[in-house]
Amino acid sequence: MASMTKSRIYPWFIAVFAGIVLMVSNGQTISGLSVYDVEFISEFGWSLGEIKFRDMITLLLAGLFAPFIGILIDRLGVRRCMLAGWVLLILGNLAYSRLDSLAGLYLVHALFSLVLVVCGLNAAVILVSKWFVRFRGTAIGIALMGTSMGGIVFPQYGTAMVEALDWRSAFAWGSLFPAIMLVATWLLVKDKPDVREQTVTDAPVTDPNAGMAFADALRSRSFWALAIIAMSTFYTVLGTQAHIFVYMTDADFSAQVATNAISLFFFCALVGKFVFGLAADYLDKRMVFYGNILIMLVGSLILIRMDTALIWVAVTSFGLGWGGVYTLLQLTVMNTFGTRDAGKILGTITVLDASGGGLGIWLTGVIYDATGSYELPFLIFAALIVVALAALTQVRQPMIPPATAAGATI
Repeated sequence: MASMTKSRIYPWFIAVFAGIVLMVSNGQTISGLSVYDVEFISEFGWSLGEIKFRDMITLLLAGLFAPFIGILIDRLGVRRCMLAGWVLLILGNLAYSRLDSLAGLYLVHALFSLVLVVCGLNAAVILVSKWFVRFRGTAIGIALMGTSMGGIVFPQYGTAMVEALDWRSAFAWGSLFPAIMLVATWLLVKDKPDVREQTVTDAPVTDPNAGMAFADALRSRSFWALAIIAMSTFYTVLGTQAHIFVYMTDADFSAQVATNAISLFFFCALVGKFVFGLAADYLDKRMVFYGNILIMLVGSLILIRMDTALIWVAVTSFGLGWGGVYTLLQLTVMNTFGTRDAGKILGTITVLDASGGGLGIWLTGVIYDATGSYELPFLIFAALIVVALAALTQVRQPMIPPATAAGATI
């Protein structure tokens, strides 16, 4: 009885742990860094454009590395790759605390791009998917809540540490987070269910390594449709997230109110990831996916109006819709292609979504500099969401039939 109880609880522990993994990895490499920008400008005299180029480096290199690291994840397992990632993140934090040049900043973010691949989205989704079948949507939703938590927790950590000590100390002490995760991963994480730990569950289960070969996936229409959805939605969301602060301050909102809008976005995304991940386990997954993209479209259409009185509705729609899209995208990939070559498949899609996200941040700024307005960027956002909606019509039903062999997945 104790063994059966443990076999039912441990997969949920893995889902929560994957969320903590994403909170730390994403929070320390992307969403928790903007609070230090003023300190860098004050101490080094760098322009905001020079500082923000670090994010382009992180995302583009993560996309380029993802297919190759995906091969390692498939061969070595998530656990070993995560252990290496935590070591890299420790080194990255320590290097940040000794930063003295713009070249050094860019080198640290090249290192962070590797962290994002081995301790980020792909690794977390693959780990969770090997432990879940029936409740995979809920489990992935729980895990992906970690990216939003990173955007909530680490900006607060950075601000508090800068006020109490200084920004260098914030990064030095920040190395403790990946150090703790290194020990926890070593002691607590198993890559997949052990066939010797068979239990009787009320859920259909499958071989954790079942799925489509990478070459076959590349020849499928569904793969490229999902890649287009990933690229277009990442462009839109990261572009919005990176520029909503400037848009609101241009509209005479205070800096604190603009910051609150960013926090609202992350909170709504957190809610959307869990709620729509849960809904996908009980409702038609395809319809939930369509609904999420439509919610994002509503947000973009409100932005096009350039009516600042409705900005909170737009931010809420974007957050909720994106939270669902983020979860359903990963879920659909895993359900369609299985876990056999998941590292390579997710890694290849990451090339496009990371490129789209980086371009969304950069090109939106370029267009704003040229026109002095966000009207054209917001129109592009809406057009890309329509493209994502059209691409979803080309995604076929899951190609991996559920197996009935006994195992420890639920």
